[in-house]
Amino acid sequence: MAINNSVNTNFGAAVALQNLSKTNMELREVQNRINTGYKVASARDNGGIFAIAQKLRGEVAGYNAVQQSLSRVQSTVDVASAAGTAISDLLIEMKEKALASSDSSLDSASRTALNEDFTALRDQIAKIVSNASFNGTNLLDGSTNSISALANSDGSSVITVLDEDLSLGGSIVTLETTEAINTVTKATAAVTKITNSINNVGAALARLGTKSKALEIQSTFVTKLSDETNSGIGSLVDADLAKESARLQALQTKQQLGVQALSIANSAPQMVLSFFRG
Repeated sequence: MAINNSVNTNFGAAVALQNLSKTNMELREVQNRINTGYKVASARDNGGIFAIAQKLRGEVAGYNAVQQSLSRVQSTVDVASAAGTAISDLLIEMKEKALASSDSSLDSASRTALNEDFTALRDQIAKIVSNASFNGTNLLDGSTNSISALANSDGSSVITVLDEDLSLGGSIVTLETTEAINTVTKATAAVTKITNSINNVGAALARLGTKSKALEIQSTFVTKLSDETNSGIGSLVDADLAKESARLQALQTKQQLGVQALSIANSAPQMVLSFFRG
């Protein structure tokens, strides 16, 4: 076997250095993956995969905004529903008092007491309507025609909820703001209005309940979409830490062997001195 020794050129050392440099580069890559948890942390790692991941991250950000919008509108609808239910309960109480006051055999003092209770309940309806707001939006006082929630990540679809004006003297609650039952005639008229109002409020609550359910279903769906998209991003860019840990140990061993190989290659020119010993 030929021995080629030179003090000017050490081919073995050059090869050993190239291999060691490659090992060090792979080692840095593995260490970076372990540190960040990503196998594709930037466009430098894999431009195509990084671009896809960034697009998907944009969709996830959109889903987060949709979730916030759906939650906000659903809370507004739920507040309106709770207030509507309270108004329906008050109307039932008012019907009982109006019906009692319509009894012609009732004495004047009793009718007056019933009327006082009736007007207190009537005024309570107005208070509930005026306070049935969430985040500055009130669906029961006629101040808001509708409210919409985002339904998809690009904002091209929305879920719209129409208002249900439960103000006194409106088309749903037909009782006037000055409604009274201090006479048989007024009490009889109030019973009819209250009966219609109870039916109208029930229908309004049904509509609000349907929209609340639709918002809840869409929110659940968007959550699933967001979770699945995040899972997809993970499969594209997340590092397999168990695999990278095993690779790290292998590369560290390879690095040590490379250092020894380079040391051996660098010592080869010393053999030249043996040719000149006497």
